[in-house]
Amino acid sequence: MEAVLDVYERPYDANHPVVNLDESPKQLISQVYKTFTDRKGQSYQDYEYQRQGVVDMYMIVEALAGRREVLIEEDHSSQTYAKVIAHIVEEMYPNAQKITLVEDNLSAHKRSALYEVYAPERARRIIQKLELVRTPKHGSWLNIAECELSVLTRQGLKERVADKETLEQQVNNWYRQRKQKKVNWQFTTKEARVKLKQLYPAIET
Repeated sequence: MEAVLDVYERPYDANHPVVNLDESPKQLISQVYKTFTDRKGQSYQDYEYQRQGVVDMYMIVEALAGRREVLIEEDHSSQTYAKVIAHIVEEMYPNAQKITLVEDNLSAHKRSALYEVYAPERARRIIQKLELVRTPKHGSWLNIAECELSVLTRQGLKERVADKETLEQQVNNWYRQRKQKKVNWQFTTKEARVKLKQLYPAIET
């Protein structure tokens, strides 16, 4: 926990950005019958629906710059994770000297997967530009990207999204409207030692 909080206290540095990554599944659902309005102006919606599969939303957030990007992928495999990591390093931050990536400690988060997708030279270049910081078990609330996924779900997504293309459009509209709004994270290591003191070992002096 303190490793993550220490990272959040760093000042902004364009050459060494701090980036959060998190993913969440999204069920695609279509309506069987379309909503219609009768001659009196009364709107009717049928609640019968049809499942259209599941995709994964990868939220990428640079809190101090207010930068966000969401990738919609077919799954959350280690190979897909490798492609997302490559996108962050090579396309989003190609000029950064080092990227600190804060993420959950999931089984799919394997740097070795980069070697399964890319040539060894490219995989190694990507890994060398990364400093990985993992949130602790049961501590995913420390991940700013998880918080942003919650905001996206509440603000930007309709309850029923039928296909990947519609989901991508809604997601893109959402983070364009955020207009590089920065994240003001205020929970520090010093506060953690007071508010979460029950998590620290009791040392007799």
